[in-house]
Amino acid sequence: MNRFLLAVCAGIMAAPMAVAQVTDADLAQDDVVTTSVLTNGMGRHMQRYSPLDQINRDTVQNLFPAWSFSFGGERQRGQESQPLVYDGVMYVTGSYSRVFALDVKTGSKLWQYDARLPEGILPCCDVINRGAAIYGDNIYFGTLDARIVALNRHTGAVVWNKRIADYREGYSYTAAPLIVNGLVITGNSGGEFGIVGAVEARDAENGELVWRRPVIEGHMGELNGEESTMTGELNATWPGDLWKTGGGAPWLGGTYDADTNTLIFGTGNPAPWNSHLREGDNLYAASRLGIDPATGEIKWHFQTTPWEGWDFDGVNEVIPFTDAAGNGRLATADRNGFFYLLNREDGAFVDAMPFVEEISWASGIGEDGRPIFNPDNRPGNPAASADGDRGEVVWAVPGFLGGKNWQHMAYSNRTGYFYVPANEWGMDIWNEPITYRQGAAYLGAGFTIKPLFEDHIGALKAIDPNTMEIKFQVNNAAPLWGSAMATAGGLVFYGTPEGYINAIDDETGEILWQFQTGSGVVGQPITWEDEDGVQWLSVVSGWGGAVPLWGGEVAQQVAYLNQGGSVVTFRIPDALLASAE
Repeated sequence: MNRFLLAVCAGIMAAPMAVAQVTDADLAQDDVVTTSVLTNGMGRHMQRYSPLDQINRDTVQNLFPAWSFSFGGERQRGQESQPLVYDGVMYVTGSYSRVFALDVKTGSKLWQYDARLPEGILPCCDVINRGAAIYGDNIYFGTLDARIVALNRHTGAVVWNKRIADYREGYSYTAAPLIVNGLVITGNSGGEFGIVGAVEARDAENGELVWRRPVIEGHMGELNGEESTMTGELNATWPGDLWKTGGGAPWLGGTYDADTNTLIFGTGNPAPWNSHLREGDNLYAASRLGIDPATGEIKWHFQTTPWEGWDFDGVNEVIPFTDAAGNGRLATADRNGFFYLLNREDGAFVDAMPFVEEISWASGIGEDGRPIFNPDNRPGNPAASADGDRGEVVWAVPGFLGGKNWQHMAYSNRTGYFYVPANEWGMDIWNEPITYRQGAAYLGAGFTIKPLFEDHIGALKAIDPNTMEIKFQVNNAAPLWGSAMATAGGLVFYGTPEGYINAIDDETGEILWQFQTGSGVVGQPITWEDEDGVQWLSVVSGWGGAVPLWGGEVAQQVAYLNQGGSVVTFRIPDALLASAE
C-alpha cells in the first residue's frame, strides 16, 4: 500500500465518530417520535400523550418490571421527576439536586452528578427536583440553591453553572428547564419568602443571560444586558411598596406553543398570604402569561385568582390543543378548583368549570373569566379583630394545596379527554399580622388541611373539554400527587402515594393493571420504544413532596407511607410479543 493510501486509512481511523446531538427540530417532534423522550411533558405542548399502543388494554396485564435502579444513600425524600430517554441512555433527577445517567435497557449507572448544596437552603415543599432538559450534547437541570447547571450528557462533567438568584433570600429552583431556539428558559421558586418571581432565558452554550422578565408589576425587565421594559404599571394593582416583595414565583416551569411562538408560564401566589395588606388584583401573580421567547416581553395575561388570599398559585401547566370544532385552545386546571379554557392566540377567557367538589371561596366564574367571590369566605382581617392578632377563621375549599397542585394532567389525542389528578380537601385558614424579613417565611396566615370525604381524597378525573363535563373519576384514599400519562393503547397511567403505578381504561376508568413499587409514586410516567420495536414504561417512585410537610390532618393520615427513591422500568416479555406477531 502506498504512502497516500496509508495516510488516508490512518485519517479515517483517527476521525471521531459522529455523535448524535439533540436539535430544536428534535424537540419539536418529541410528541410524535416514539424512540426517545426529550422534553418534560413528552412534547413541548405537555400533553403527556404517546402514540404507542403495543402496551394496550389487552396486553397491559403482561407488564413486568425489567429493571429497577435505586437512587441510594440517605436522601430518600420526595421523588417527583420525569425521566428523559435518548440514544440508549435514561437521564433522571433525584431529590437533593442529583442527576443519574442509566443504561436504558439494563438500568446500569453510567454516571452520577450531585450538586454541592450549601448550608441554609430554603426549599418550601421538600427537596425535590422535577426533571431535566436535553439539548445538543448537554443535560440541563436546576438546583435547590437556585442555580441552573449544564452537564455533558456523556460524562456528567460540568459545562457551565449559573446562579438564578440568591438562595439566602428564599429563592430555589425545582422545575425542569424548557429549551426553545437555543435558549434555556427557567422560572424560580420561593414565593413563601417574599421573593419576586421571574422568567429567564440563557444561551444554551454558555449560560449567559439573554433576557429576564419579572412577573410582578413595577419591576424592570432585562434584555441583552440592559434594562428593557417595566412589567405592568407601577402601583396599578399593588398598594404602596408591597410589589417589591410580591411573590408570584413561576415555580413549575412553562409550555412552548410553536404555533403561536409563545412561552406560557403560570405564576404563583402573591406575598404575603394575608390579602388585606395588598388589596387589589396584584398582577401578575396567580396568572398565566404569554411571553415572547425572543425578548421576554409579555404578550398577554389571564389571571385566575385576582386578589388571591388562599395560596391558590396559578402555576398549573397550560396545554395547547384543538377542540372538536377545530378551535385552538389552551387548557389549565387551576389550584383554585376550576378548569379553564382560553383562546390559544391571545389567552382570552373562553369557558370554565369546577373540577372538585364543594368549592366555597367563589360561586363560579363570570363571563369575563373573573371569579364570583364569596366575600364571607375570605380569611378575616387581623386588624379588624378585637386583639389584632388573628383574623376570623373560615372553612375554605379547596385547601391551599389545591384542587390540583403541581402534578400534571394528560390530554389524550384518542379520546379528546383531559385526565386530571385532583384532590378533595378543604382547610381552616386565618390571617395574622406579618412584616417582611429577608430569608424568613412571609405568610401572615395559619391553616389546617382536612379531607372532605371519609373514603377518598385523590380522584383522577376525566374531563371532556368539548362539553365541559366530568366523564368519570377514579377515587383514591390518599391524595394524588403524581402526573398522568395517556397512550394510544387506550390507557392512562398514574401513580398513588400507596405505592402503585396504575393503568386504567381511558374511556371507563376501570383499573386494568397495577404494580406496587415499594414507595409512594409522585413521579411522572413515560413510555418509549427501542430499536427492536419494544415498548417500555418507566416511573420514578419515592413518597414525599408538600403533603407530608404541610398537609395537616391529611399528613397524619398518610404518615405510615414509606419514603424511597428509585426508577422502575417495565415491558412485555419477548415470548408474548413474539406470539402476538
